[in-house]
Amino acid sequence: MKIVLIGRGRMGSLILTTAQAQGDQVAAAYGREDLGALLKLESSADVVMDFSQPGALDTVAAYVRKTGTPLLSGVTGYTPEQLDALRALGAYAPVLWSANFSLGVAVLYRALRTAAAALGEDFDVEIVETHHNRKADAPSGTARLLLEAVDPDGALTPVYGREGRPGERSKTEVGVHALRGGTVAGTHTVYFLGPDEELEFTHRAASRQIFVNGALRMARILTGMPKGVYDTQSILFKDEGDA
Repeated sequence: MKIVLIGRGRMGSLILTTAQAQGDQVAAAYGREDLGALLKLESSADVVMDFSQPGALDTVAAYVRKTGTPLLSGVTGYTPEQLDALRALGAYAPVLWSANFSLGVAVLYRALRTAAAALGEDFDVEIVETHHNRKADAPSGTARLLLEAVDPDGALTPVYGREGRPGERSKTEVGVHALRGGTVAGTHTVYFLGPDEELEFTHRAASRQIFVNGALRMARILTGMPKGVYDTQSILFKDEGDA
């Protein structure tokens, strides 16, 4: 692949070295200070991979509209309006956004959808995520993704931690808890707590390399897709329709 890379942070740097090691070409890489130069770039790349910040969206979107280059975005922290703007780019190019490109997390998402539908209201759901002490946002984008998996219709009320005397747990709430410390790359556990039995699903990331490997695999597939908006489920499991 010929890649245009947005973001020079830890993920961006790891994508750069991994892509080059496996024979892909990074045609250009931009950070916050020189992002404006992207609009002067010709449309010769196979894919744009954006792992920067939400503030870069306007410039990246302008490039995609101009060139029709497929866009894979792993940016977290988008507002609902920004996500709408991102999805609108599907009219110009194939677009894939995910908070987590781990293949294991993609499979976990699918398993949670099945489990939540089967277990129903008899089981309470709690989500716990753990990350390194430098992570800026909470809960993580992956925790929000898993919340979507167990509650696709948004029927439950997220409770972000508890203190004092919160009273009896409501059947319409789902607990979402964030732990921070050390160098943990990312651990997510979803608990289904029912009458006399418990079921839990855990995904542990040993390093960011799993996210990079998944993103590059998804990018390679995305380059052959028609215009539209996709997610990891529709690509991995060939679900019908757009995301």
